[in-house]
Amino acid sequence: MERDAPFEPYGDFVADCPARLAVDLFAHAWLPVVVFALKDGPMRPGALRQSIGGVSQKVLTQTLRRMERWGLVRRHRYAEAPPRVEYELTAAGQDLLVPIRALGEWAYRHADMVLAASSDQASAQGRAG
Repeated sequence: MERDAPFEPYGDFVADCPARLAVDLFAHAWLPVVVFALKDGPMRPGALRQSIGGVSQKVLTQTLRRMERWGLVRRHRYAEAPPRVEYELTAAGQDLLVPIRALGEWAYRHADMVLAASSDQASAQGRAG
């Protein structure tokens, strides 16, 4: 399928549409964060968690397992004592950096406006309630 080709035969966001899969990936809040944290190369889970901040060990483990199942990261286990594990992005995971960076650029340009509008809406609801 060509890059600029329409999403035929899928239609607009039907269940098996690749675009819907992409949107579903971003529905997992920590997935884009983990992808971005791994952008410079393999990391051990402890270092990854420390670089991200705010993510629990359980949620990070679940996210990494999901990403491994989906082919976005590769897990390397080294036969050492104590055992060492590292995660690195696959080619598909590296490709996710393109929309993640684009979304980050959008947020940089529009975050203040979105936050102000949200704050205005919350204030208006507080006055109405």
